[in-house]
Amino acid sequence: MPENLLESLCSVVAESNLSSAHPERERLQILVIGSRDGVMEAIHTLHARGFAEVGAWSLLLPAPHLSEVMSILTRYRKRDN
Repeated sequence: MPENLLESLCSVVAESNLSSAHPERERLQILVIGSRDGVMEAIHTLHARGFAEVGAWSLLLPAPHLSEVMSILTRYRKRDN
């Protein structure tokens, strides 16, 4: 899992750089934390409801609690000026 963590962290850094290049957009992140099966089920349920494609979520990352994982979905919205 360490290479998955590194890959996902690099992705988050790249997205952060992207959002600073587009100040008119606000980055929003949705985080799902739980057991591996629970997180995967939530992602697939949200996909079935049209919320987000399964591939839009980050790879599974270690969560603060050792028995849990997490996945992050990043979305952007136009800032209200």
